[in-house]
Amino acid sequence: MALTAGGFSSYSAIGNREDLTDMIYNISPTDTPFMSSVGRTKAKAVFHEWQTDSLAAVDTGNAQLEGDDVTPAASTPTVRIGNYCQISRKSVAITGTQEVVDKAGRKSEIAYQIAKRGKELKRDMEAILTQNQGQNAGNTTTARTTRSLESWLSTNDNRGATGADAASATVGATDGTQRAFTETILKDVIQKAYTSGGEPSILMVGPVNKQAVSGFTGRTQARQTIDKERIQGAASLYASDFGELKVVPNRFQRDRTAFVLDPEHANVAYLRGFRTEELAKVGDSERRFILAEYALEMCNEAAHGVAADLTTS
Repeated sequence: MALTAGGFSSYSAIGNREDLTDMIYNISPTDTPFMSSVGRTKAKAVFHEWQTDSLAAVDTGNAQLEGDDVTPAASTPTVRIGNYCQISRKSVAITGTQEVVDKAGRKSEIAYQIAKRGKELKRDMEAILTQNQGQNAGNTTTARTTRSLESWLSTNDNRGATGADAASATVGATDGTQRAFTETILKDVIQKAYTSGGEPSILMVGPVNKQAVSGFTGRTQARQTIDKERIQGAASLYASDFGELKVVPNRFQRDRTAFVLDPEHANVAYLRGFRTEELAKVGDSERRFILAEYALEMCNEAAHGVAADLTTS
């Protein structure tokens, strides 16, 4: 078949309107499970500090003579620890023309881009806070860095061969030989955290090891009533001997690490919360940046645990 004689088609026409929807589709993930789970507090200096303490060991021989004189036991001081506040930011510049032209999907380009940068900044912070980063005091040529979650955890750990806890606050833990994530490893970490006094309620894992948790053999021993058209292949709650843990996947943490967390004992401390600032106008453009200055306040790292050096495939 061919175009009818004299037929005027859209290929020749001038003036046909475009068909551009007002929707902008963006599936980039914006969830920040670690930041959403822990508390938020205020920092008042570049180096944010807090104190930890502990009770004396249990004394099963604590039996005293009747009428005995009392010699007061020596008191131990608290431990003072801290972390540096890190500055993270995102910026944008929009020309005057782009701000006023008729646009699809948004009225103000500046507002749209600032909202987008804000989501990007939160993603960056989620990744930074859960990484294996040591703290750095910084100077005029080096940016400060906050000590992140992996670097803190040492009391309740289970690491692969050659893996080691961070030697100091300024470095991360030493990565070891990777091995499959098993229920035995998880139970070991949970037990250690409980023995240390923690009450973990979250198991936070990367995507690969979320599927590993769903395959733990303990699930096959439980009776499950499932609709005939539904396959149950996920585990969202792990019932341990020491309490239930919500299994939370995190796209932004290292997949080789699983965290056993007591969210009551960690905070993000903000010296400056999320804020948008205007930059000096340069030519015919508007410039903005969005910024946060924050530190990870690890209230007491012994409340948490880490299963490190896990396989990621």
